[in-house]
Amino acid sequence: MSGSLFQFGEQVPGQAVPVLNERAVRAGAGLLFLFAMIAVMNARLTGNFAPTRVFVVAFLIDFALRLIVNPRYAPSLIVGQWLVRRQQPEWTGAPQKRFAWGIGFVLALVMFWLVVVQQVVGPVYLLVCALCLTLLFFETAFGICIGCRVYAWIARAAPQACPGDVCVAAPDPRMQPRWPQGLVVLAFLGLVAAAAQGLEPSTSRSREASPAHEPAASVDSDRAKRCRVPEFAKAIGHEEMWKRHNNCL
Repeated sequence: MSGSLFQFGEQVPGQAVPVLNERAVRAGAGLLFLFAMIAVMNARLTGNFAPTRVFVVAFLIDFALRLIVNPRYAPSLIVGQWLVRRQQPEWTGAPQKRFAWGIGFVLALVMFWLVVVQQVVGPVYLLVCALCLTLLFFETAFGICIGCRVYAWIARAAPQACPGDVCVAAPDPRMQPRWPQGLVVLAFLGLVAAAAQGLEPSTSRSREASPAHEPAASVDSDRAKRCRVPEFAKAIGHEEMWKRHNNCL
């Protein structure tokens, strides 16, 4: 399985195309998703976008190494491979992964231009960020490579060496959810929605909880201070959302 420095995928006996270890790929996606969420939540809660810019630079370098040099030298995949080193490899075709990672590389370039170069925070940034997180989450949580599905649609041919043989094998009917299970999920969502509505504090309830002897002007003044929208929420266009989350509407 040794090869040149600049190559994409491993030549494995019995495989018709170069392949990659899907377990390491999913582990690498999980690591990127973890640090992406930390950076995004830090920016959202504190208004500090420096960690987001650092992550975007790291994300771009990682994907550049995957595509231009060799996936074996991408830091996220190196760590991912080490984490799953005791597991038997599950091979997946390199051609579809290359296409999928090409999409990730383009998104990384867009994020680099917006967040690092232009330092722009707005709807486009949020859309690209949400798309990146969605792709990473589906990869690591479900083993679903959305970019690989796009590759199959564009190429008009089923990719080879898919994890779980999803490209050639029909789903096992015994593993398909039944309608009673669907009802359980719907009932669960209904209970969660009811609990969320019942536990959400209301403005009137907050006013009733204030001491009776406290002047109304003082209460309004304290509420005005508490409900002053931070600059970071204004910068990303989330004033209404911030007010809603902090019971200020």
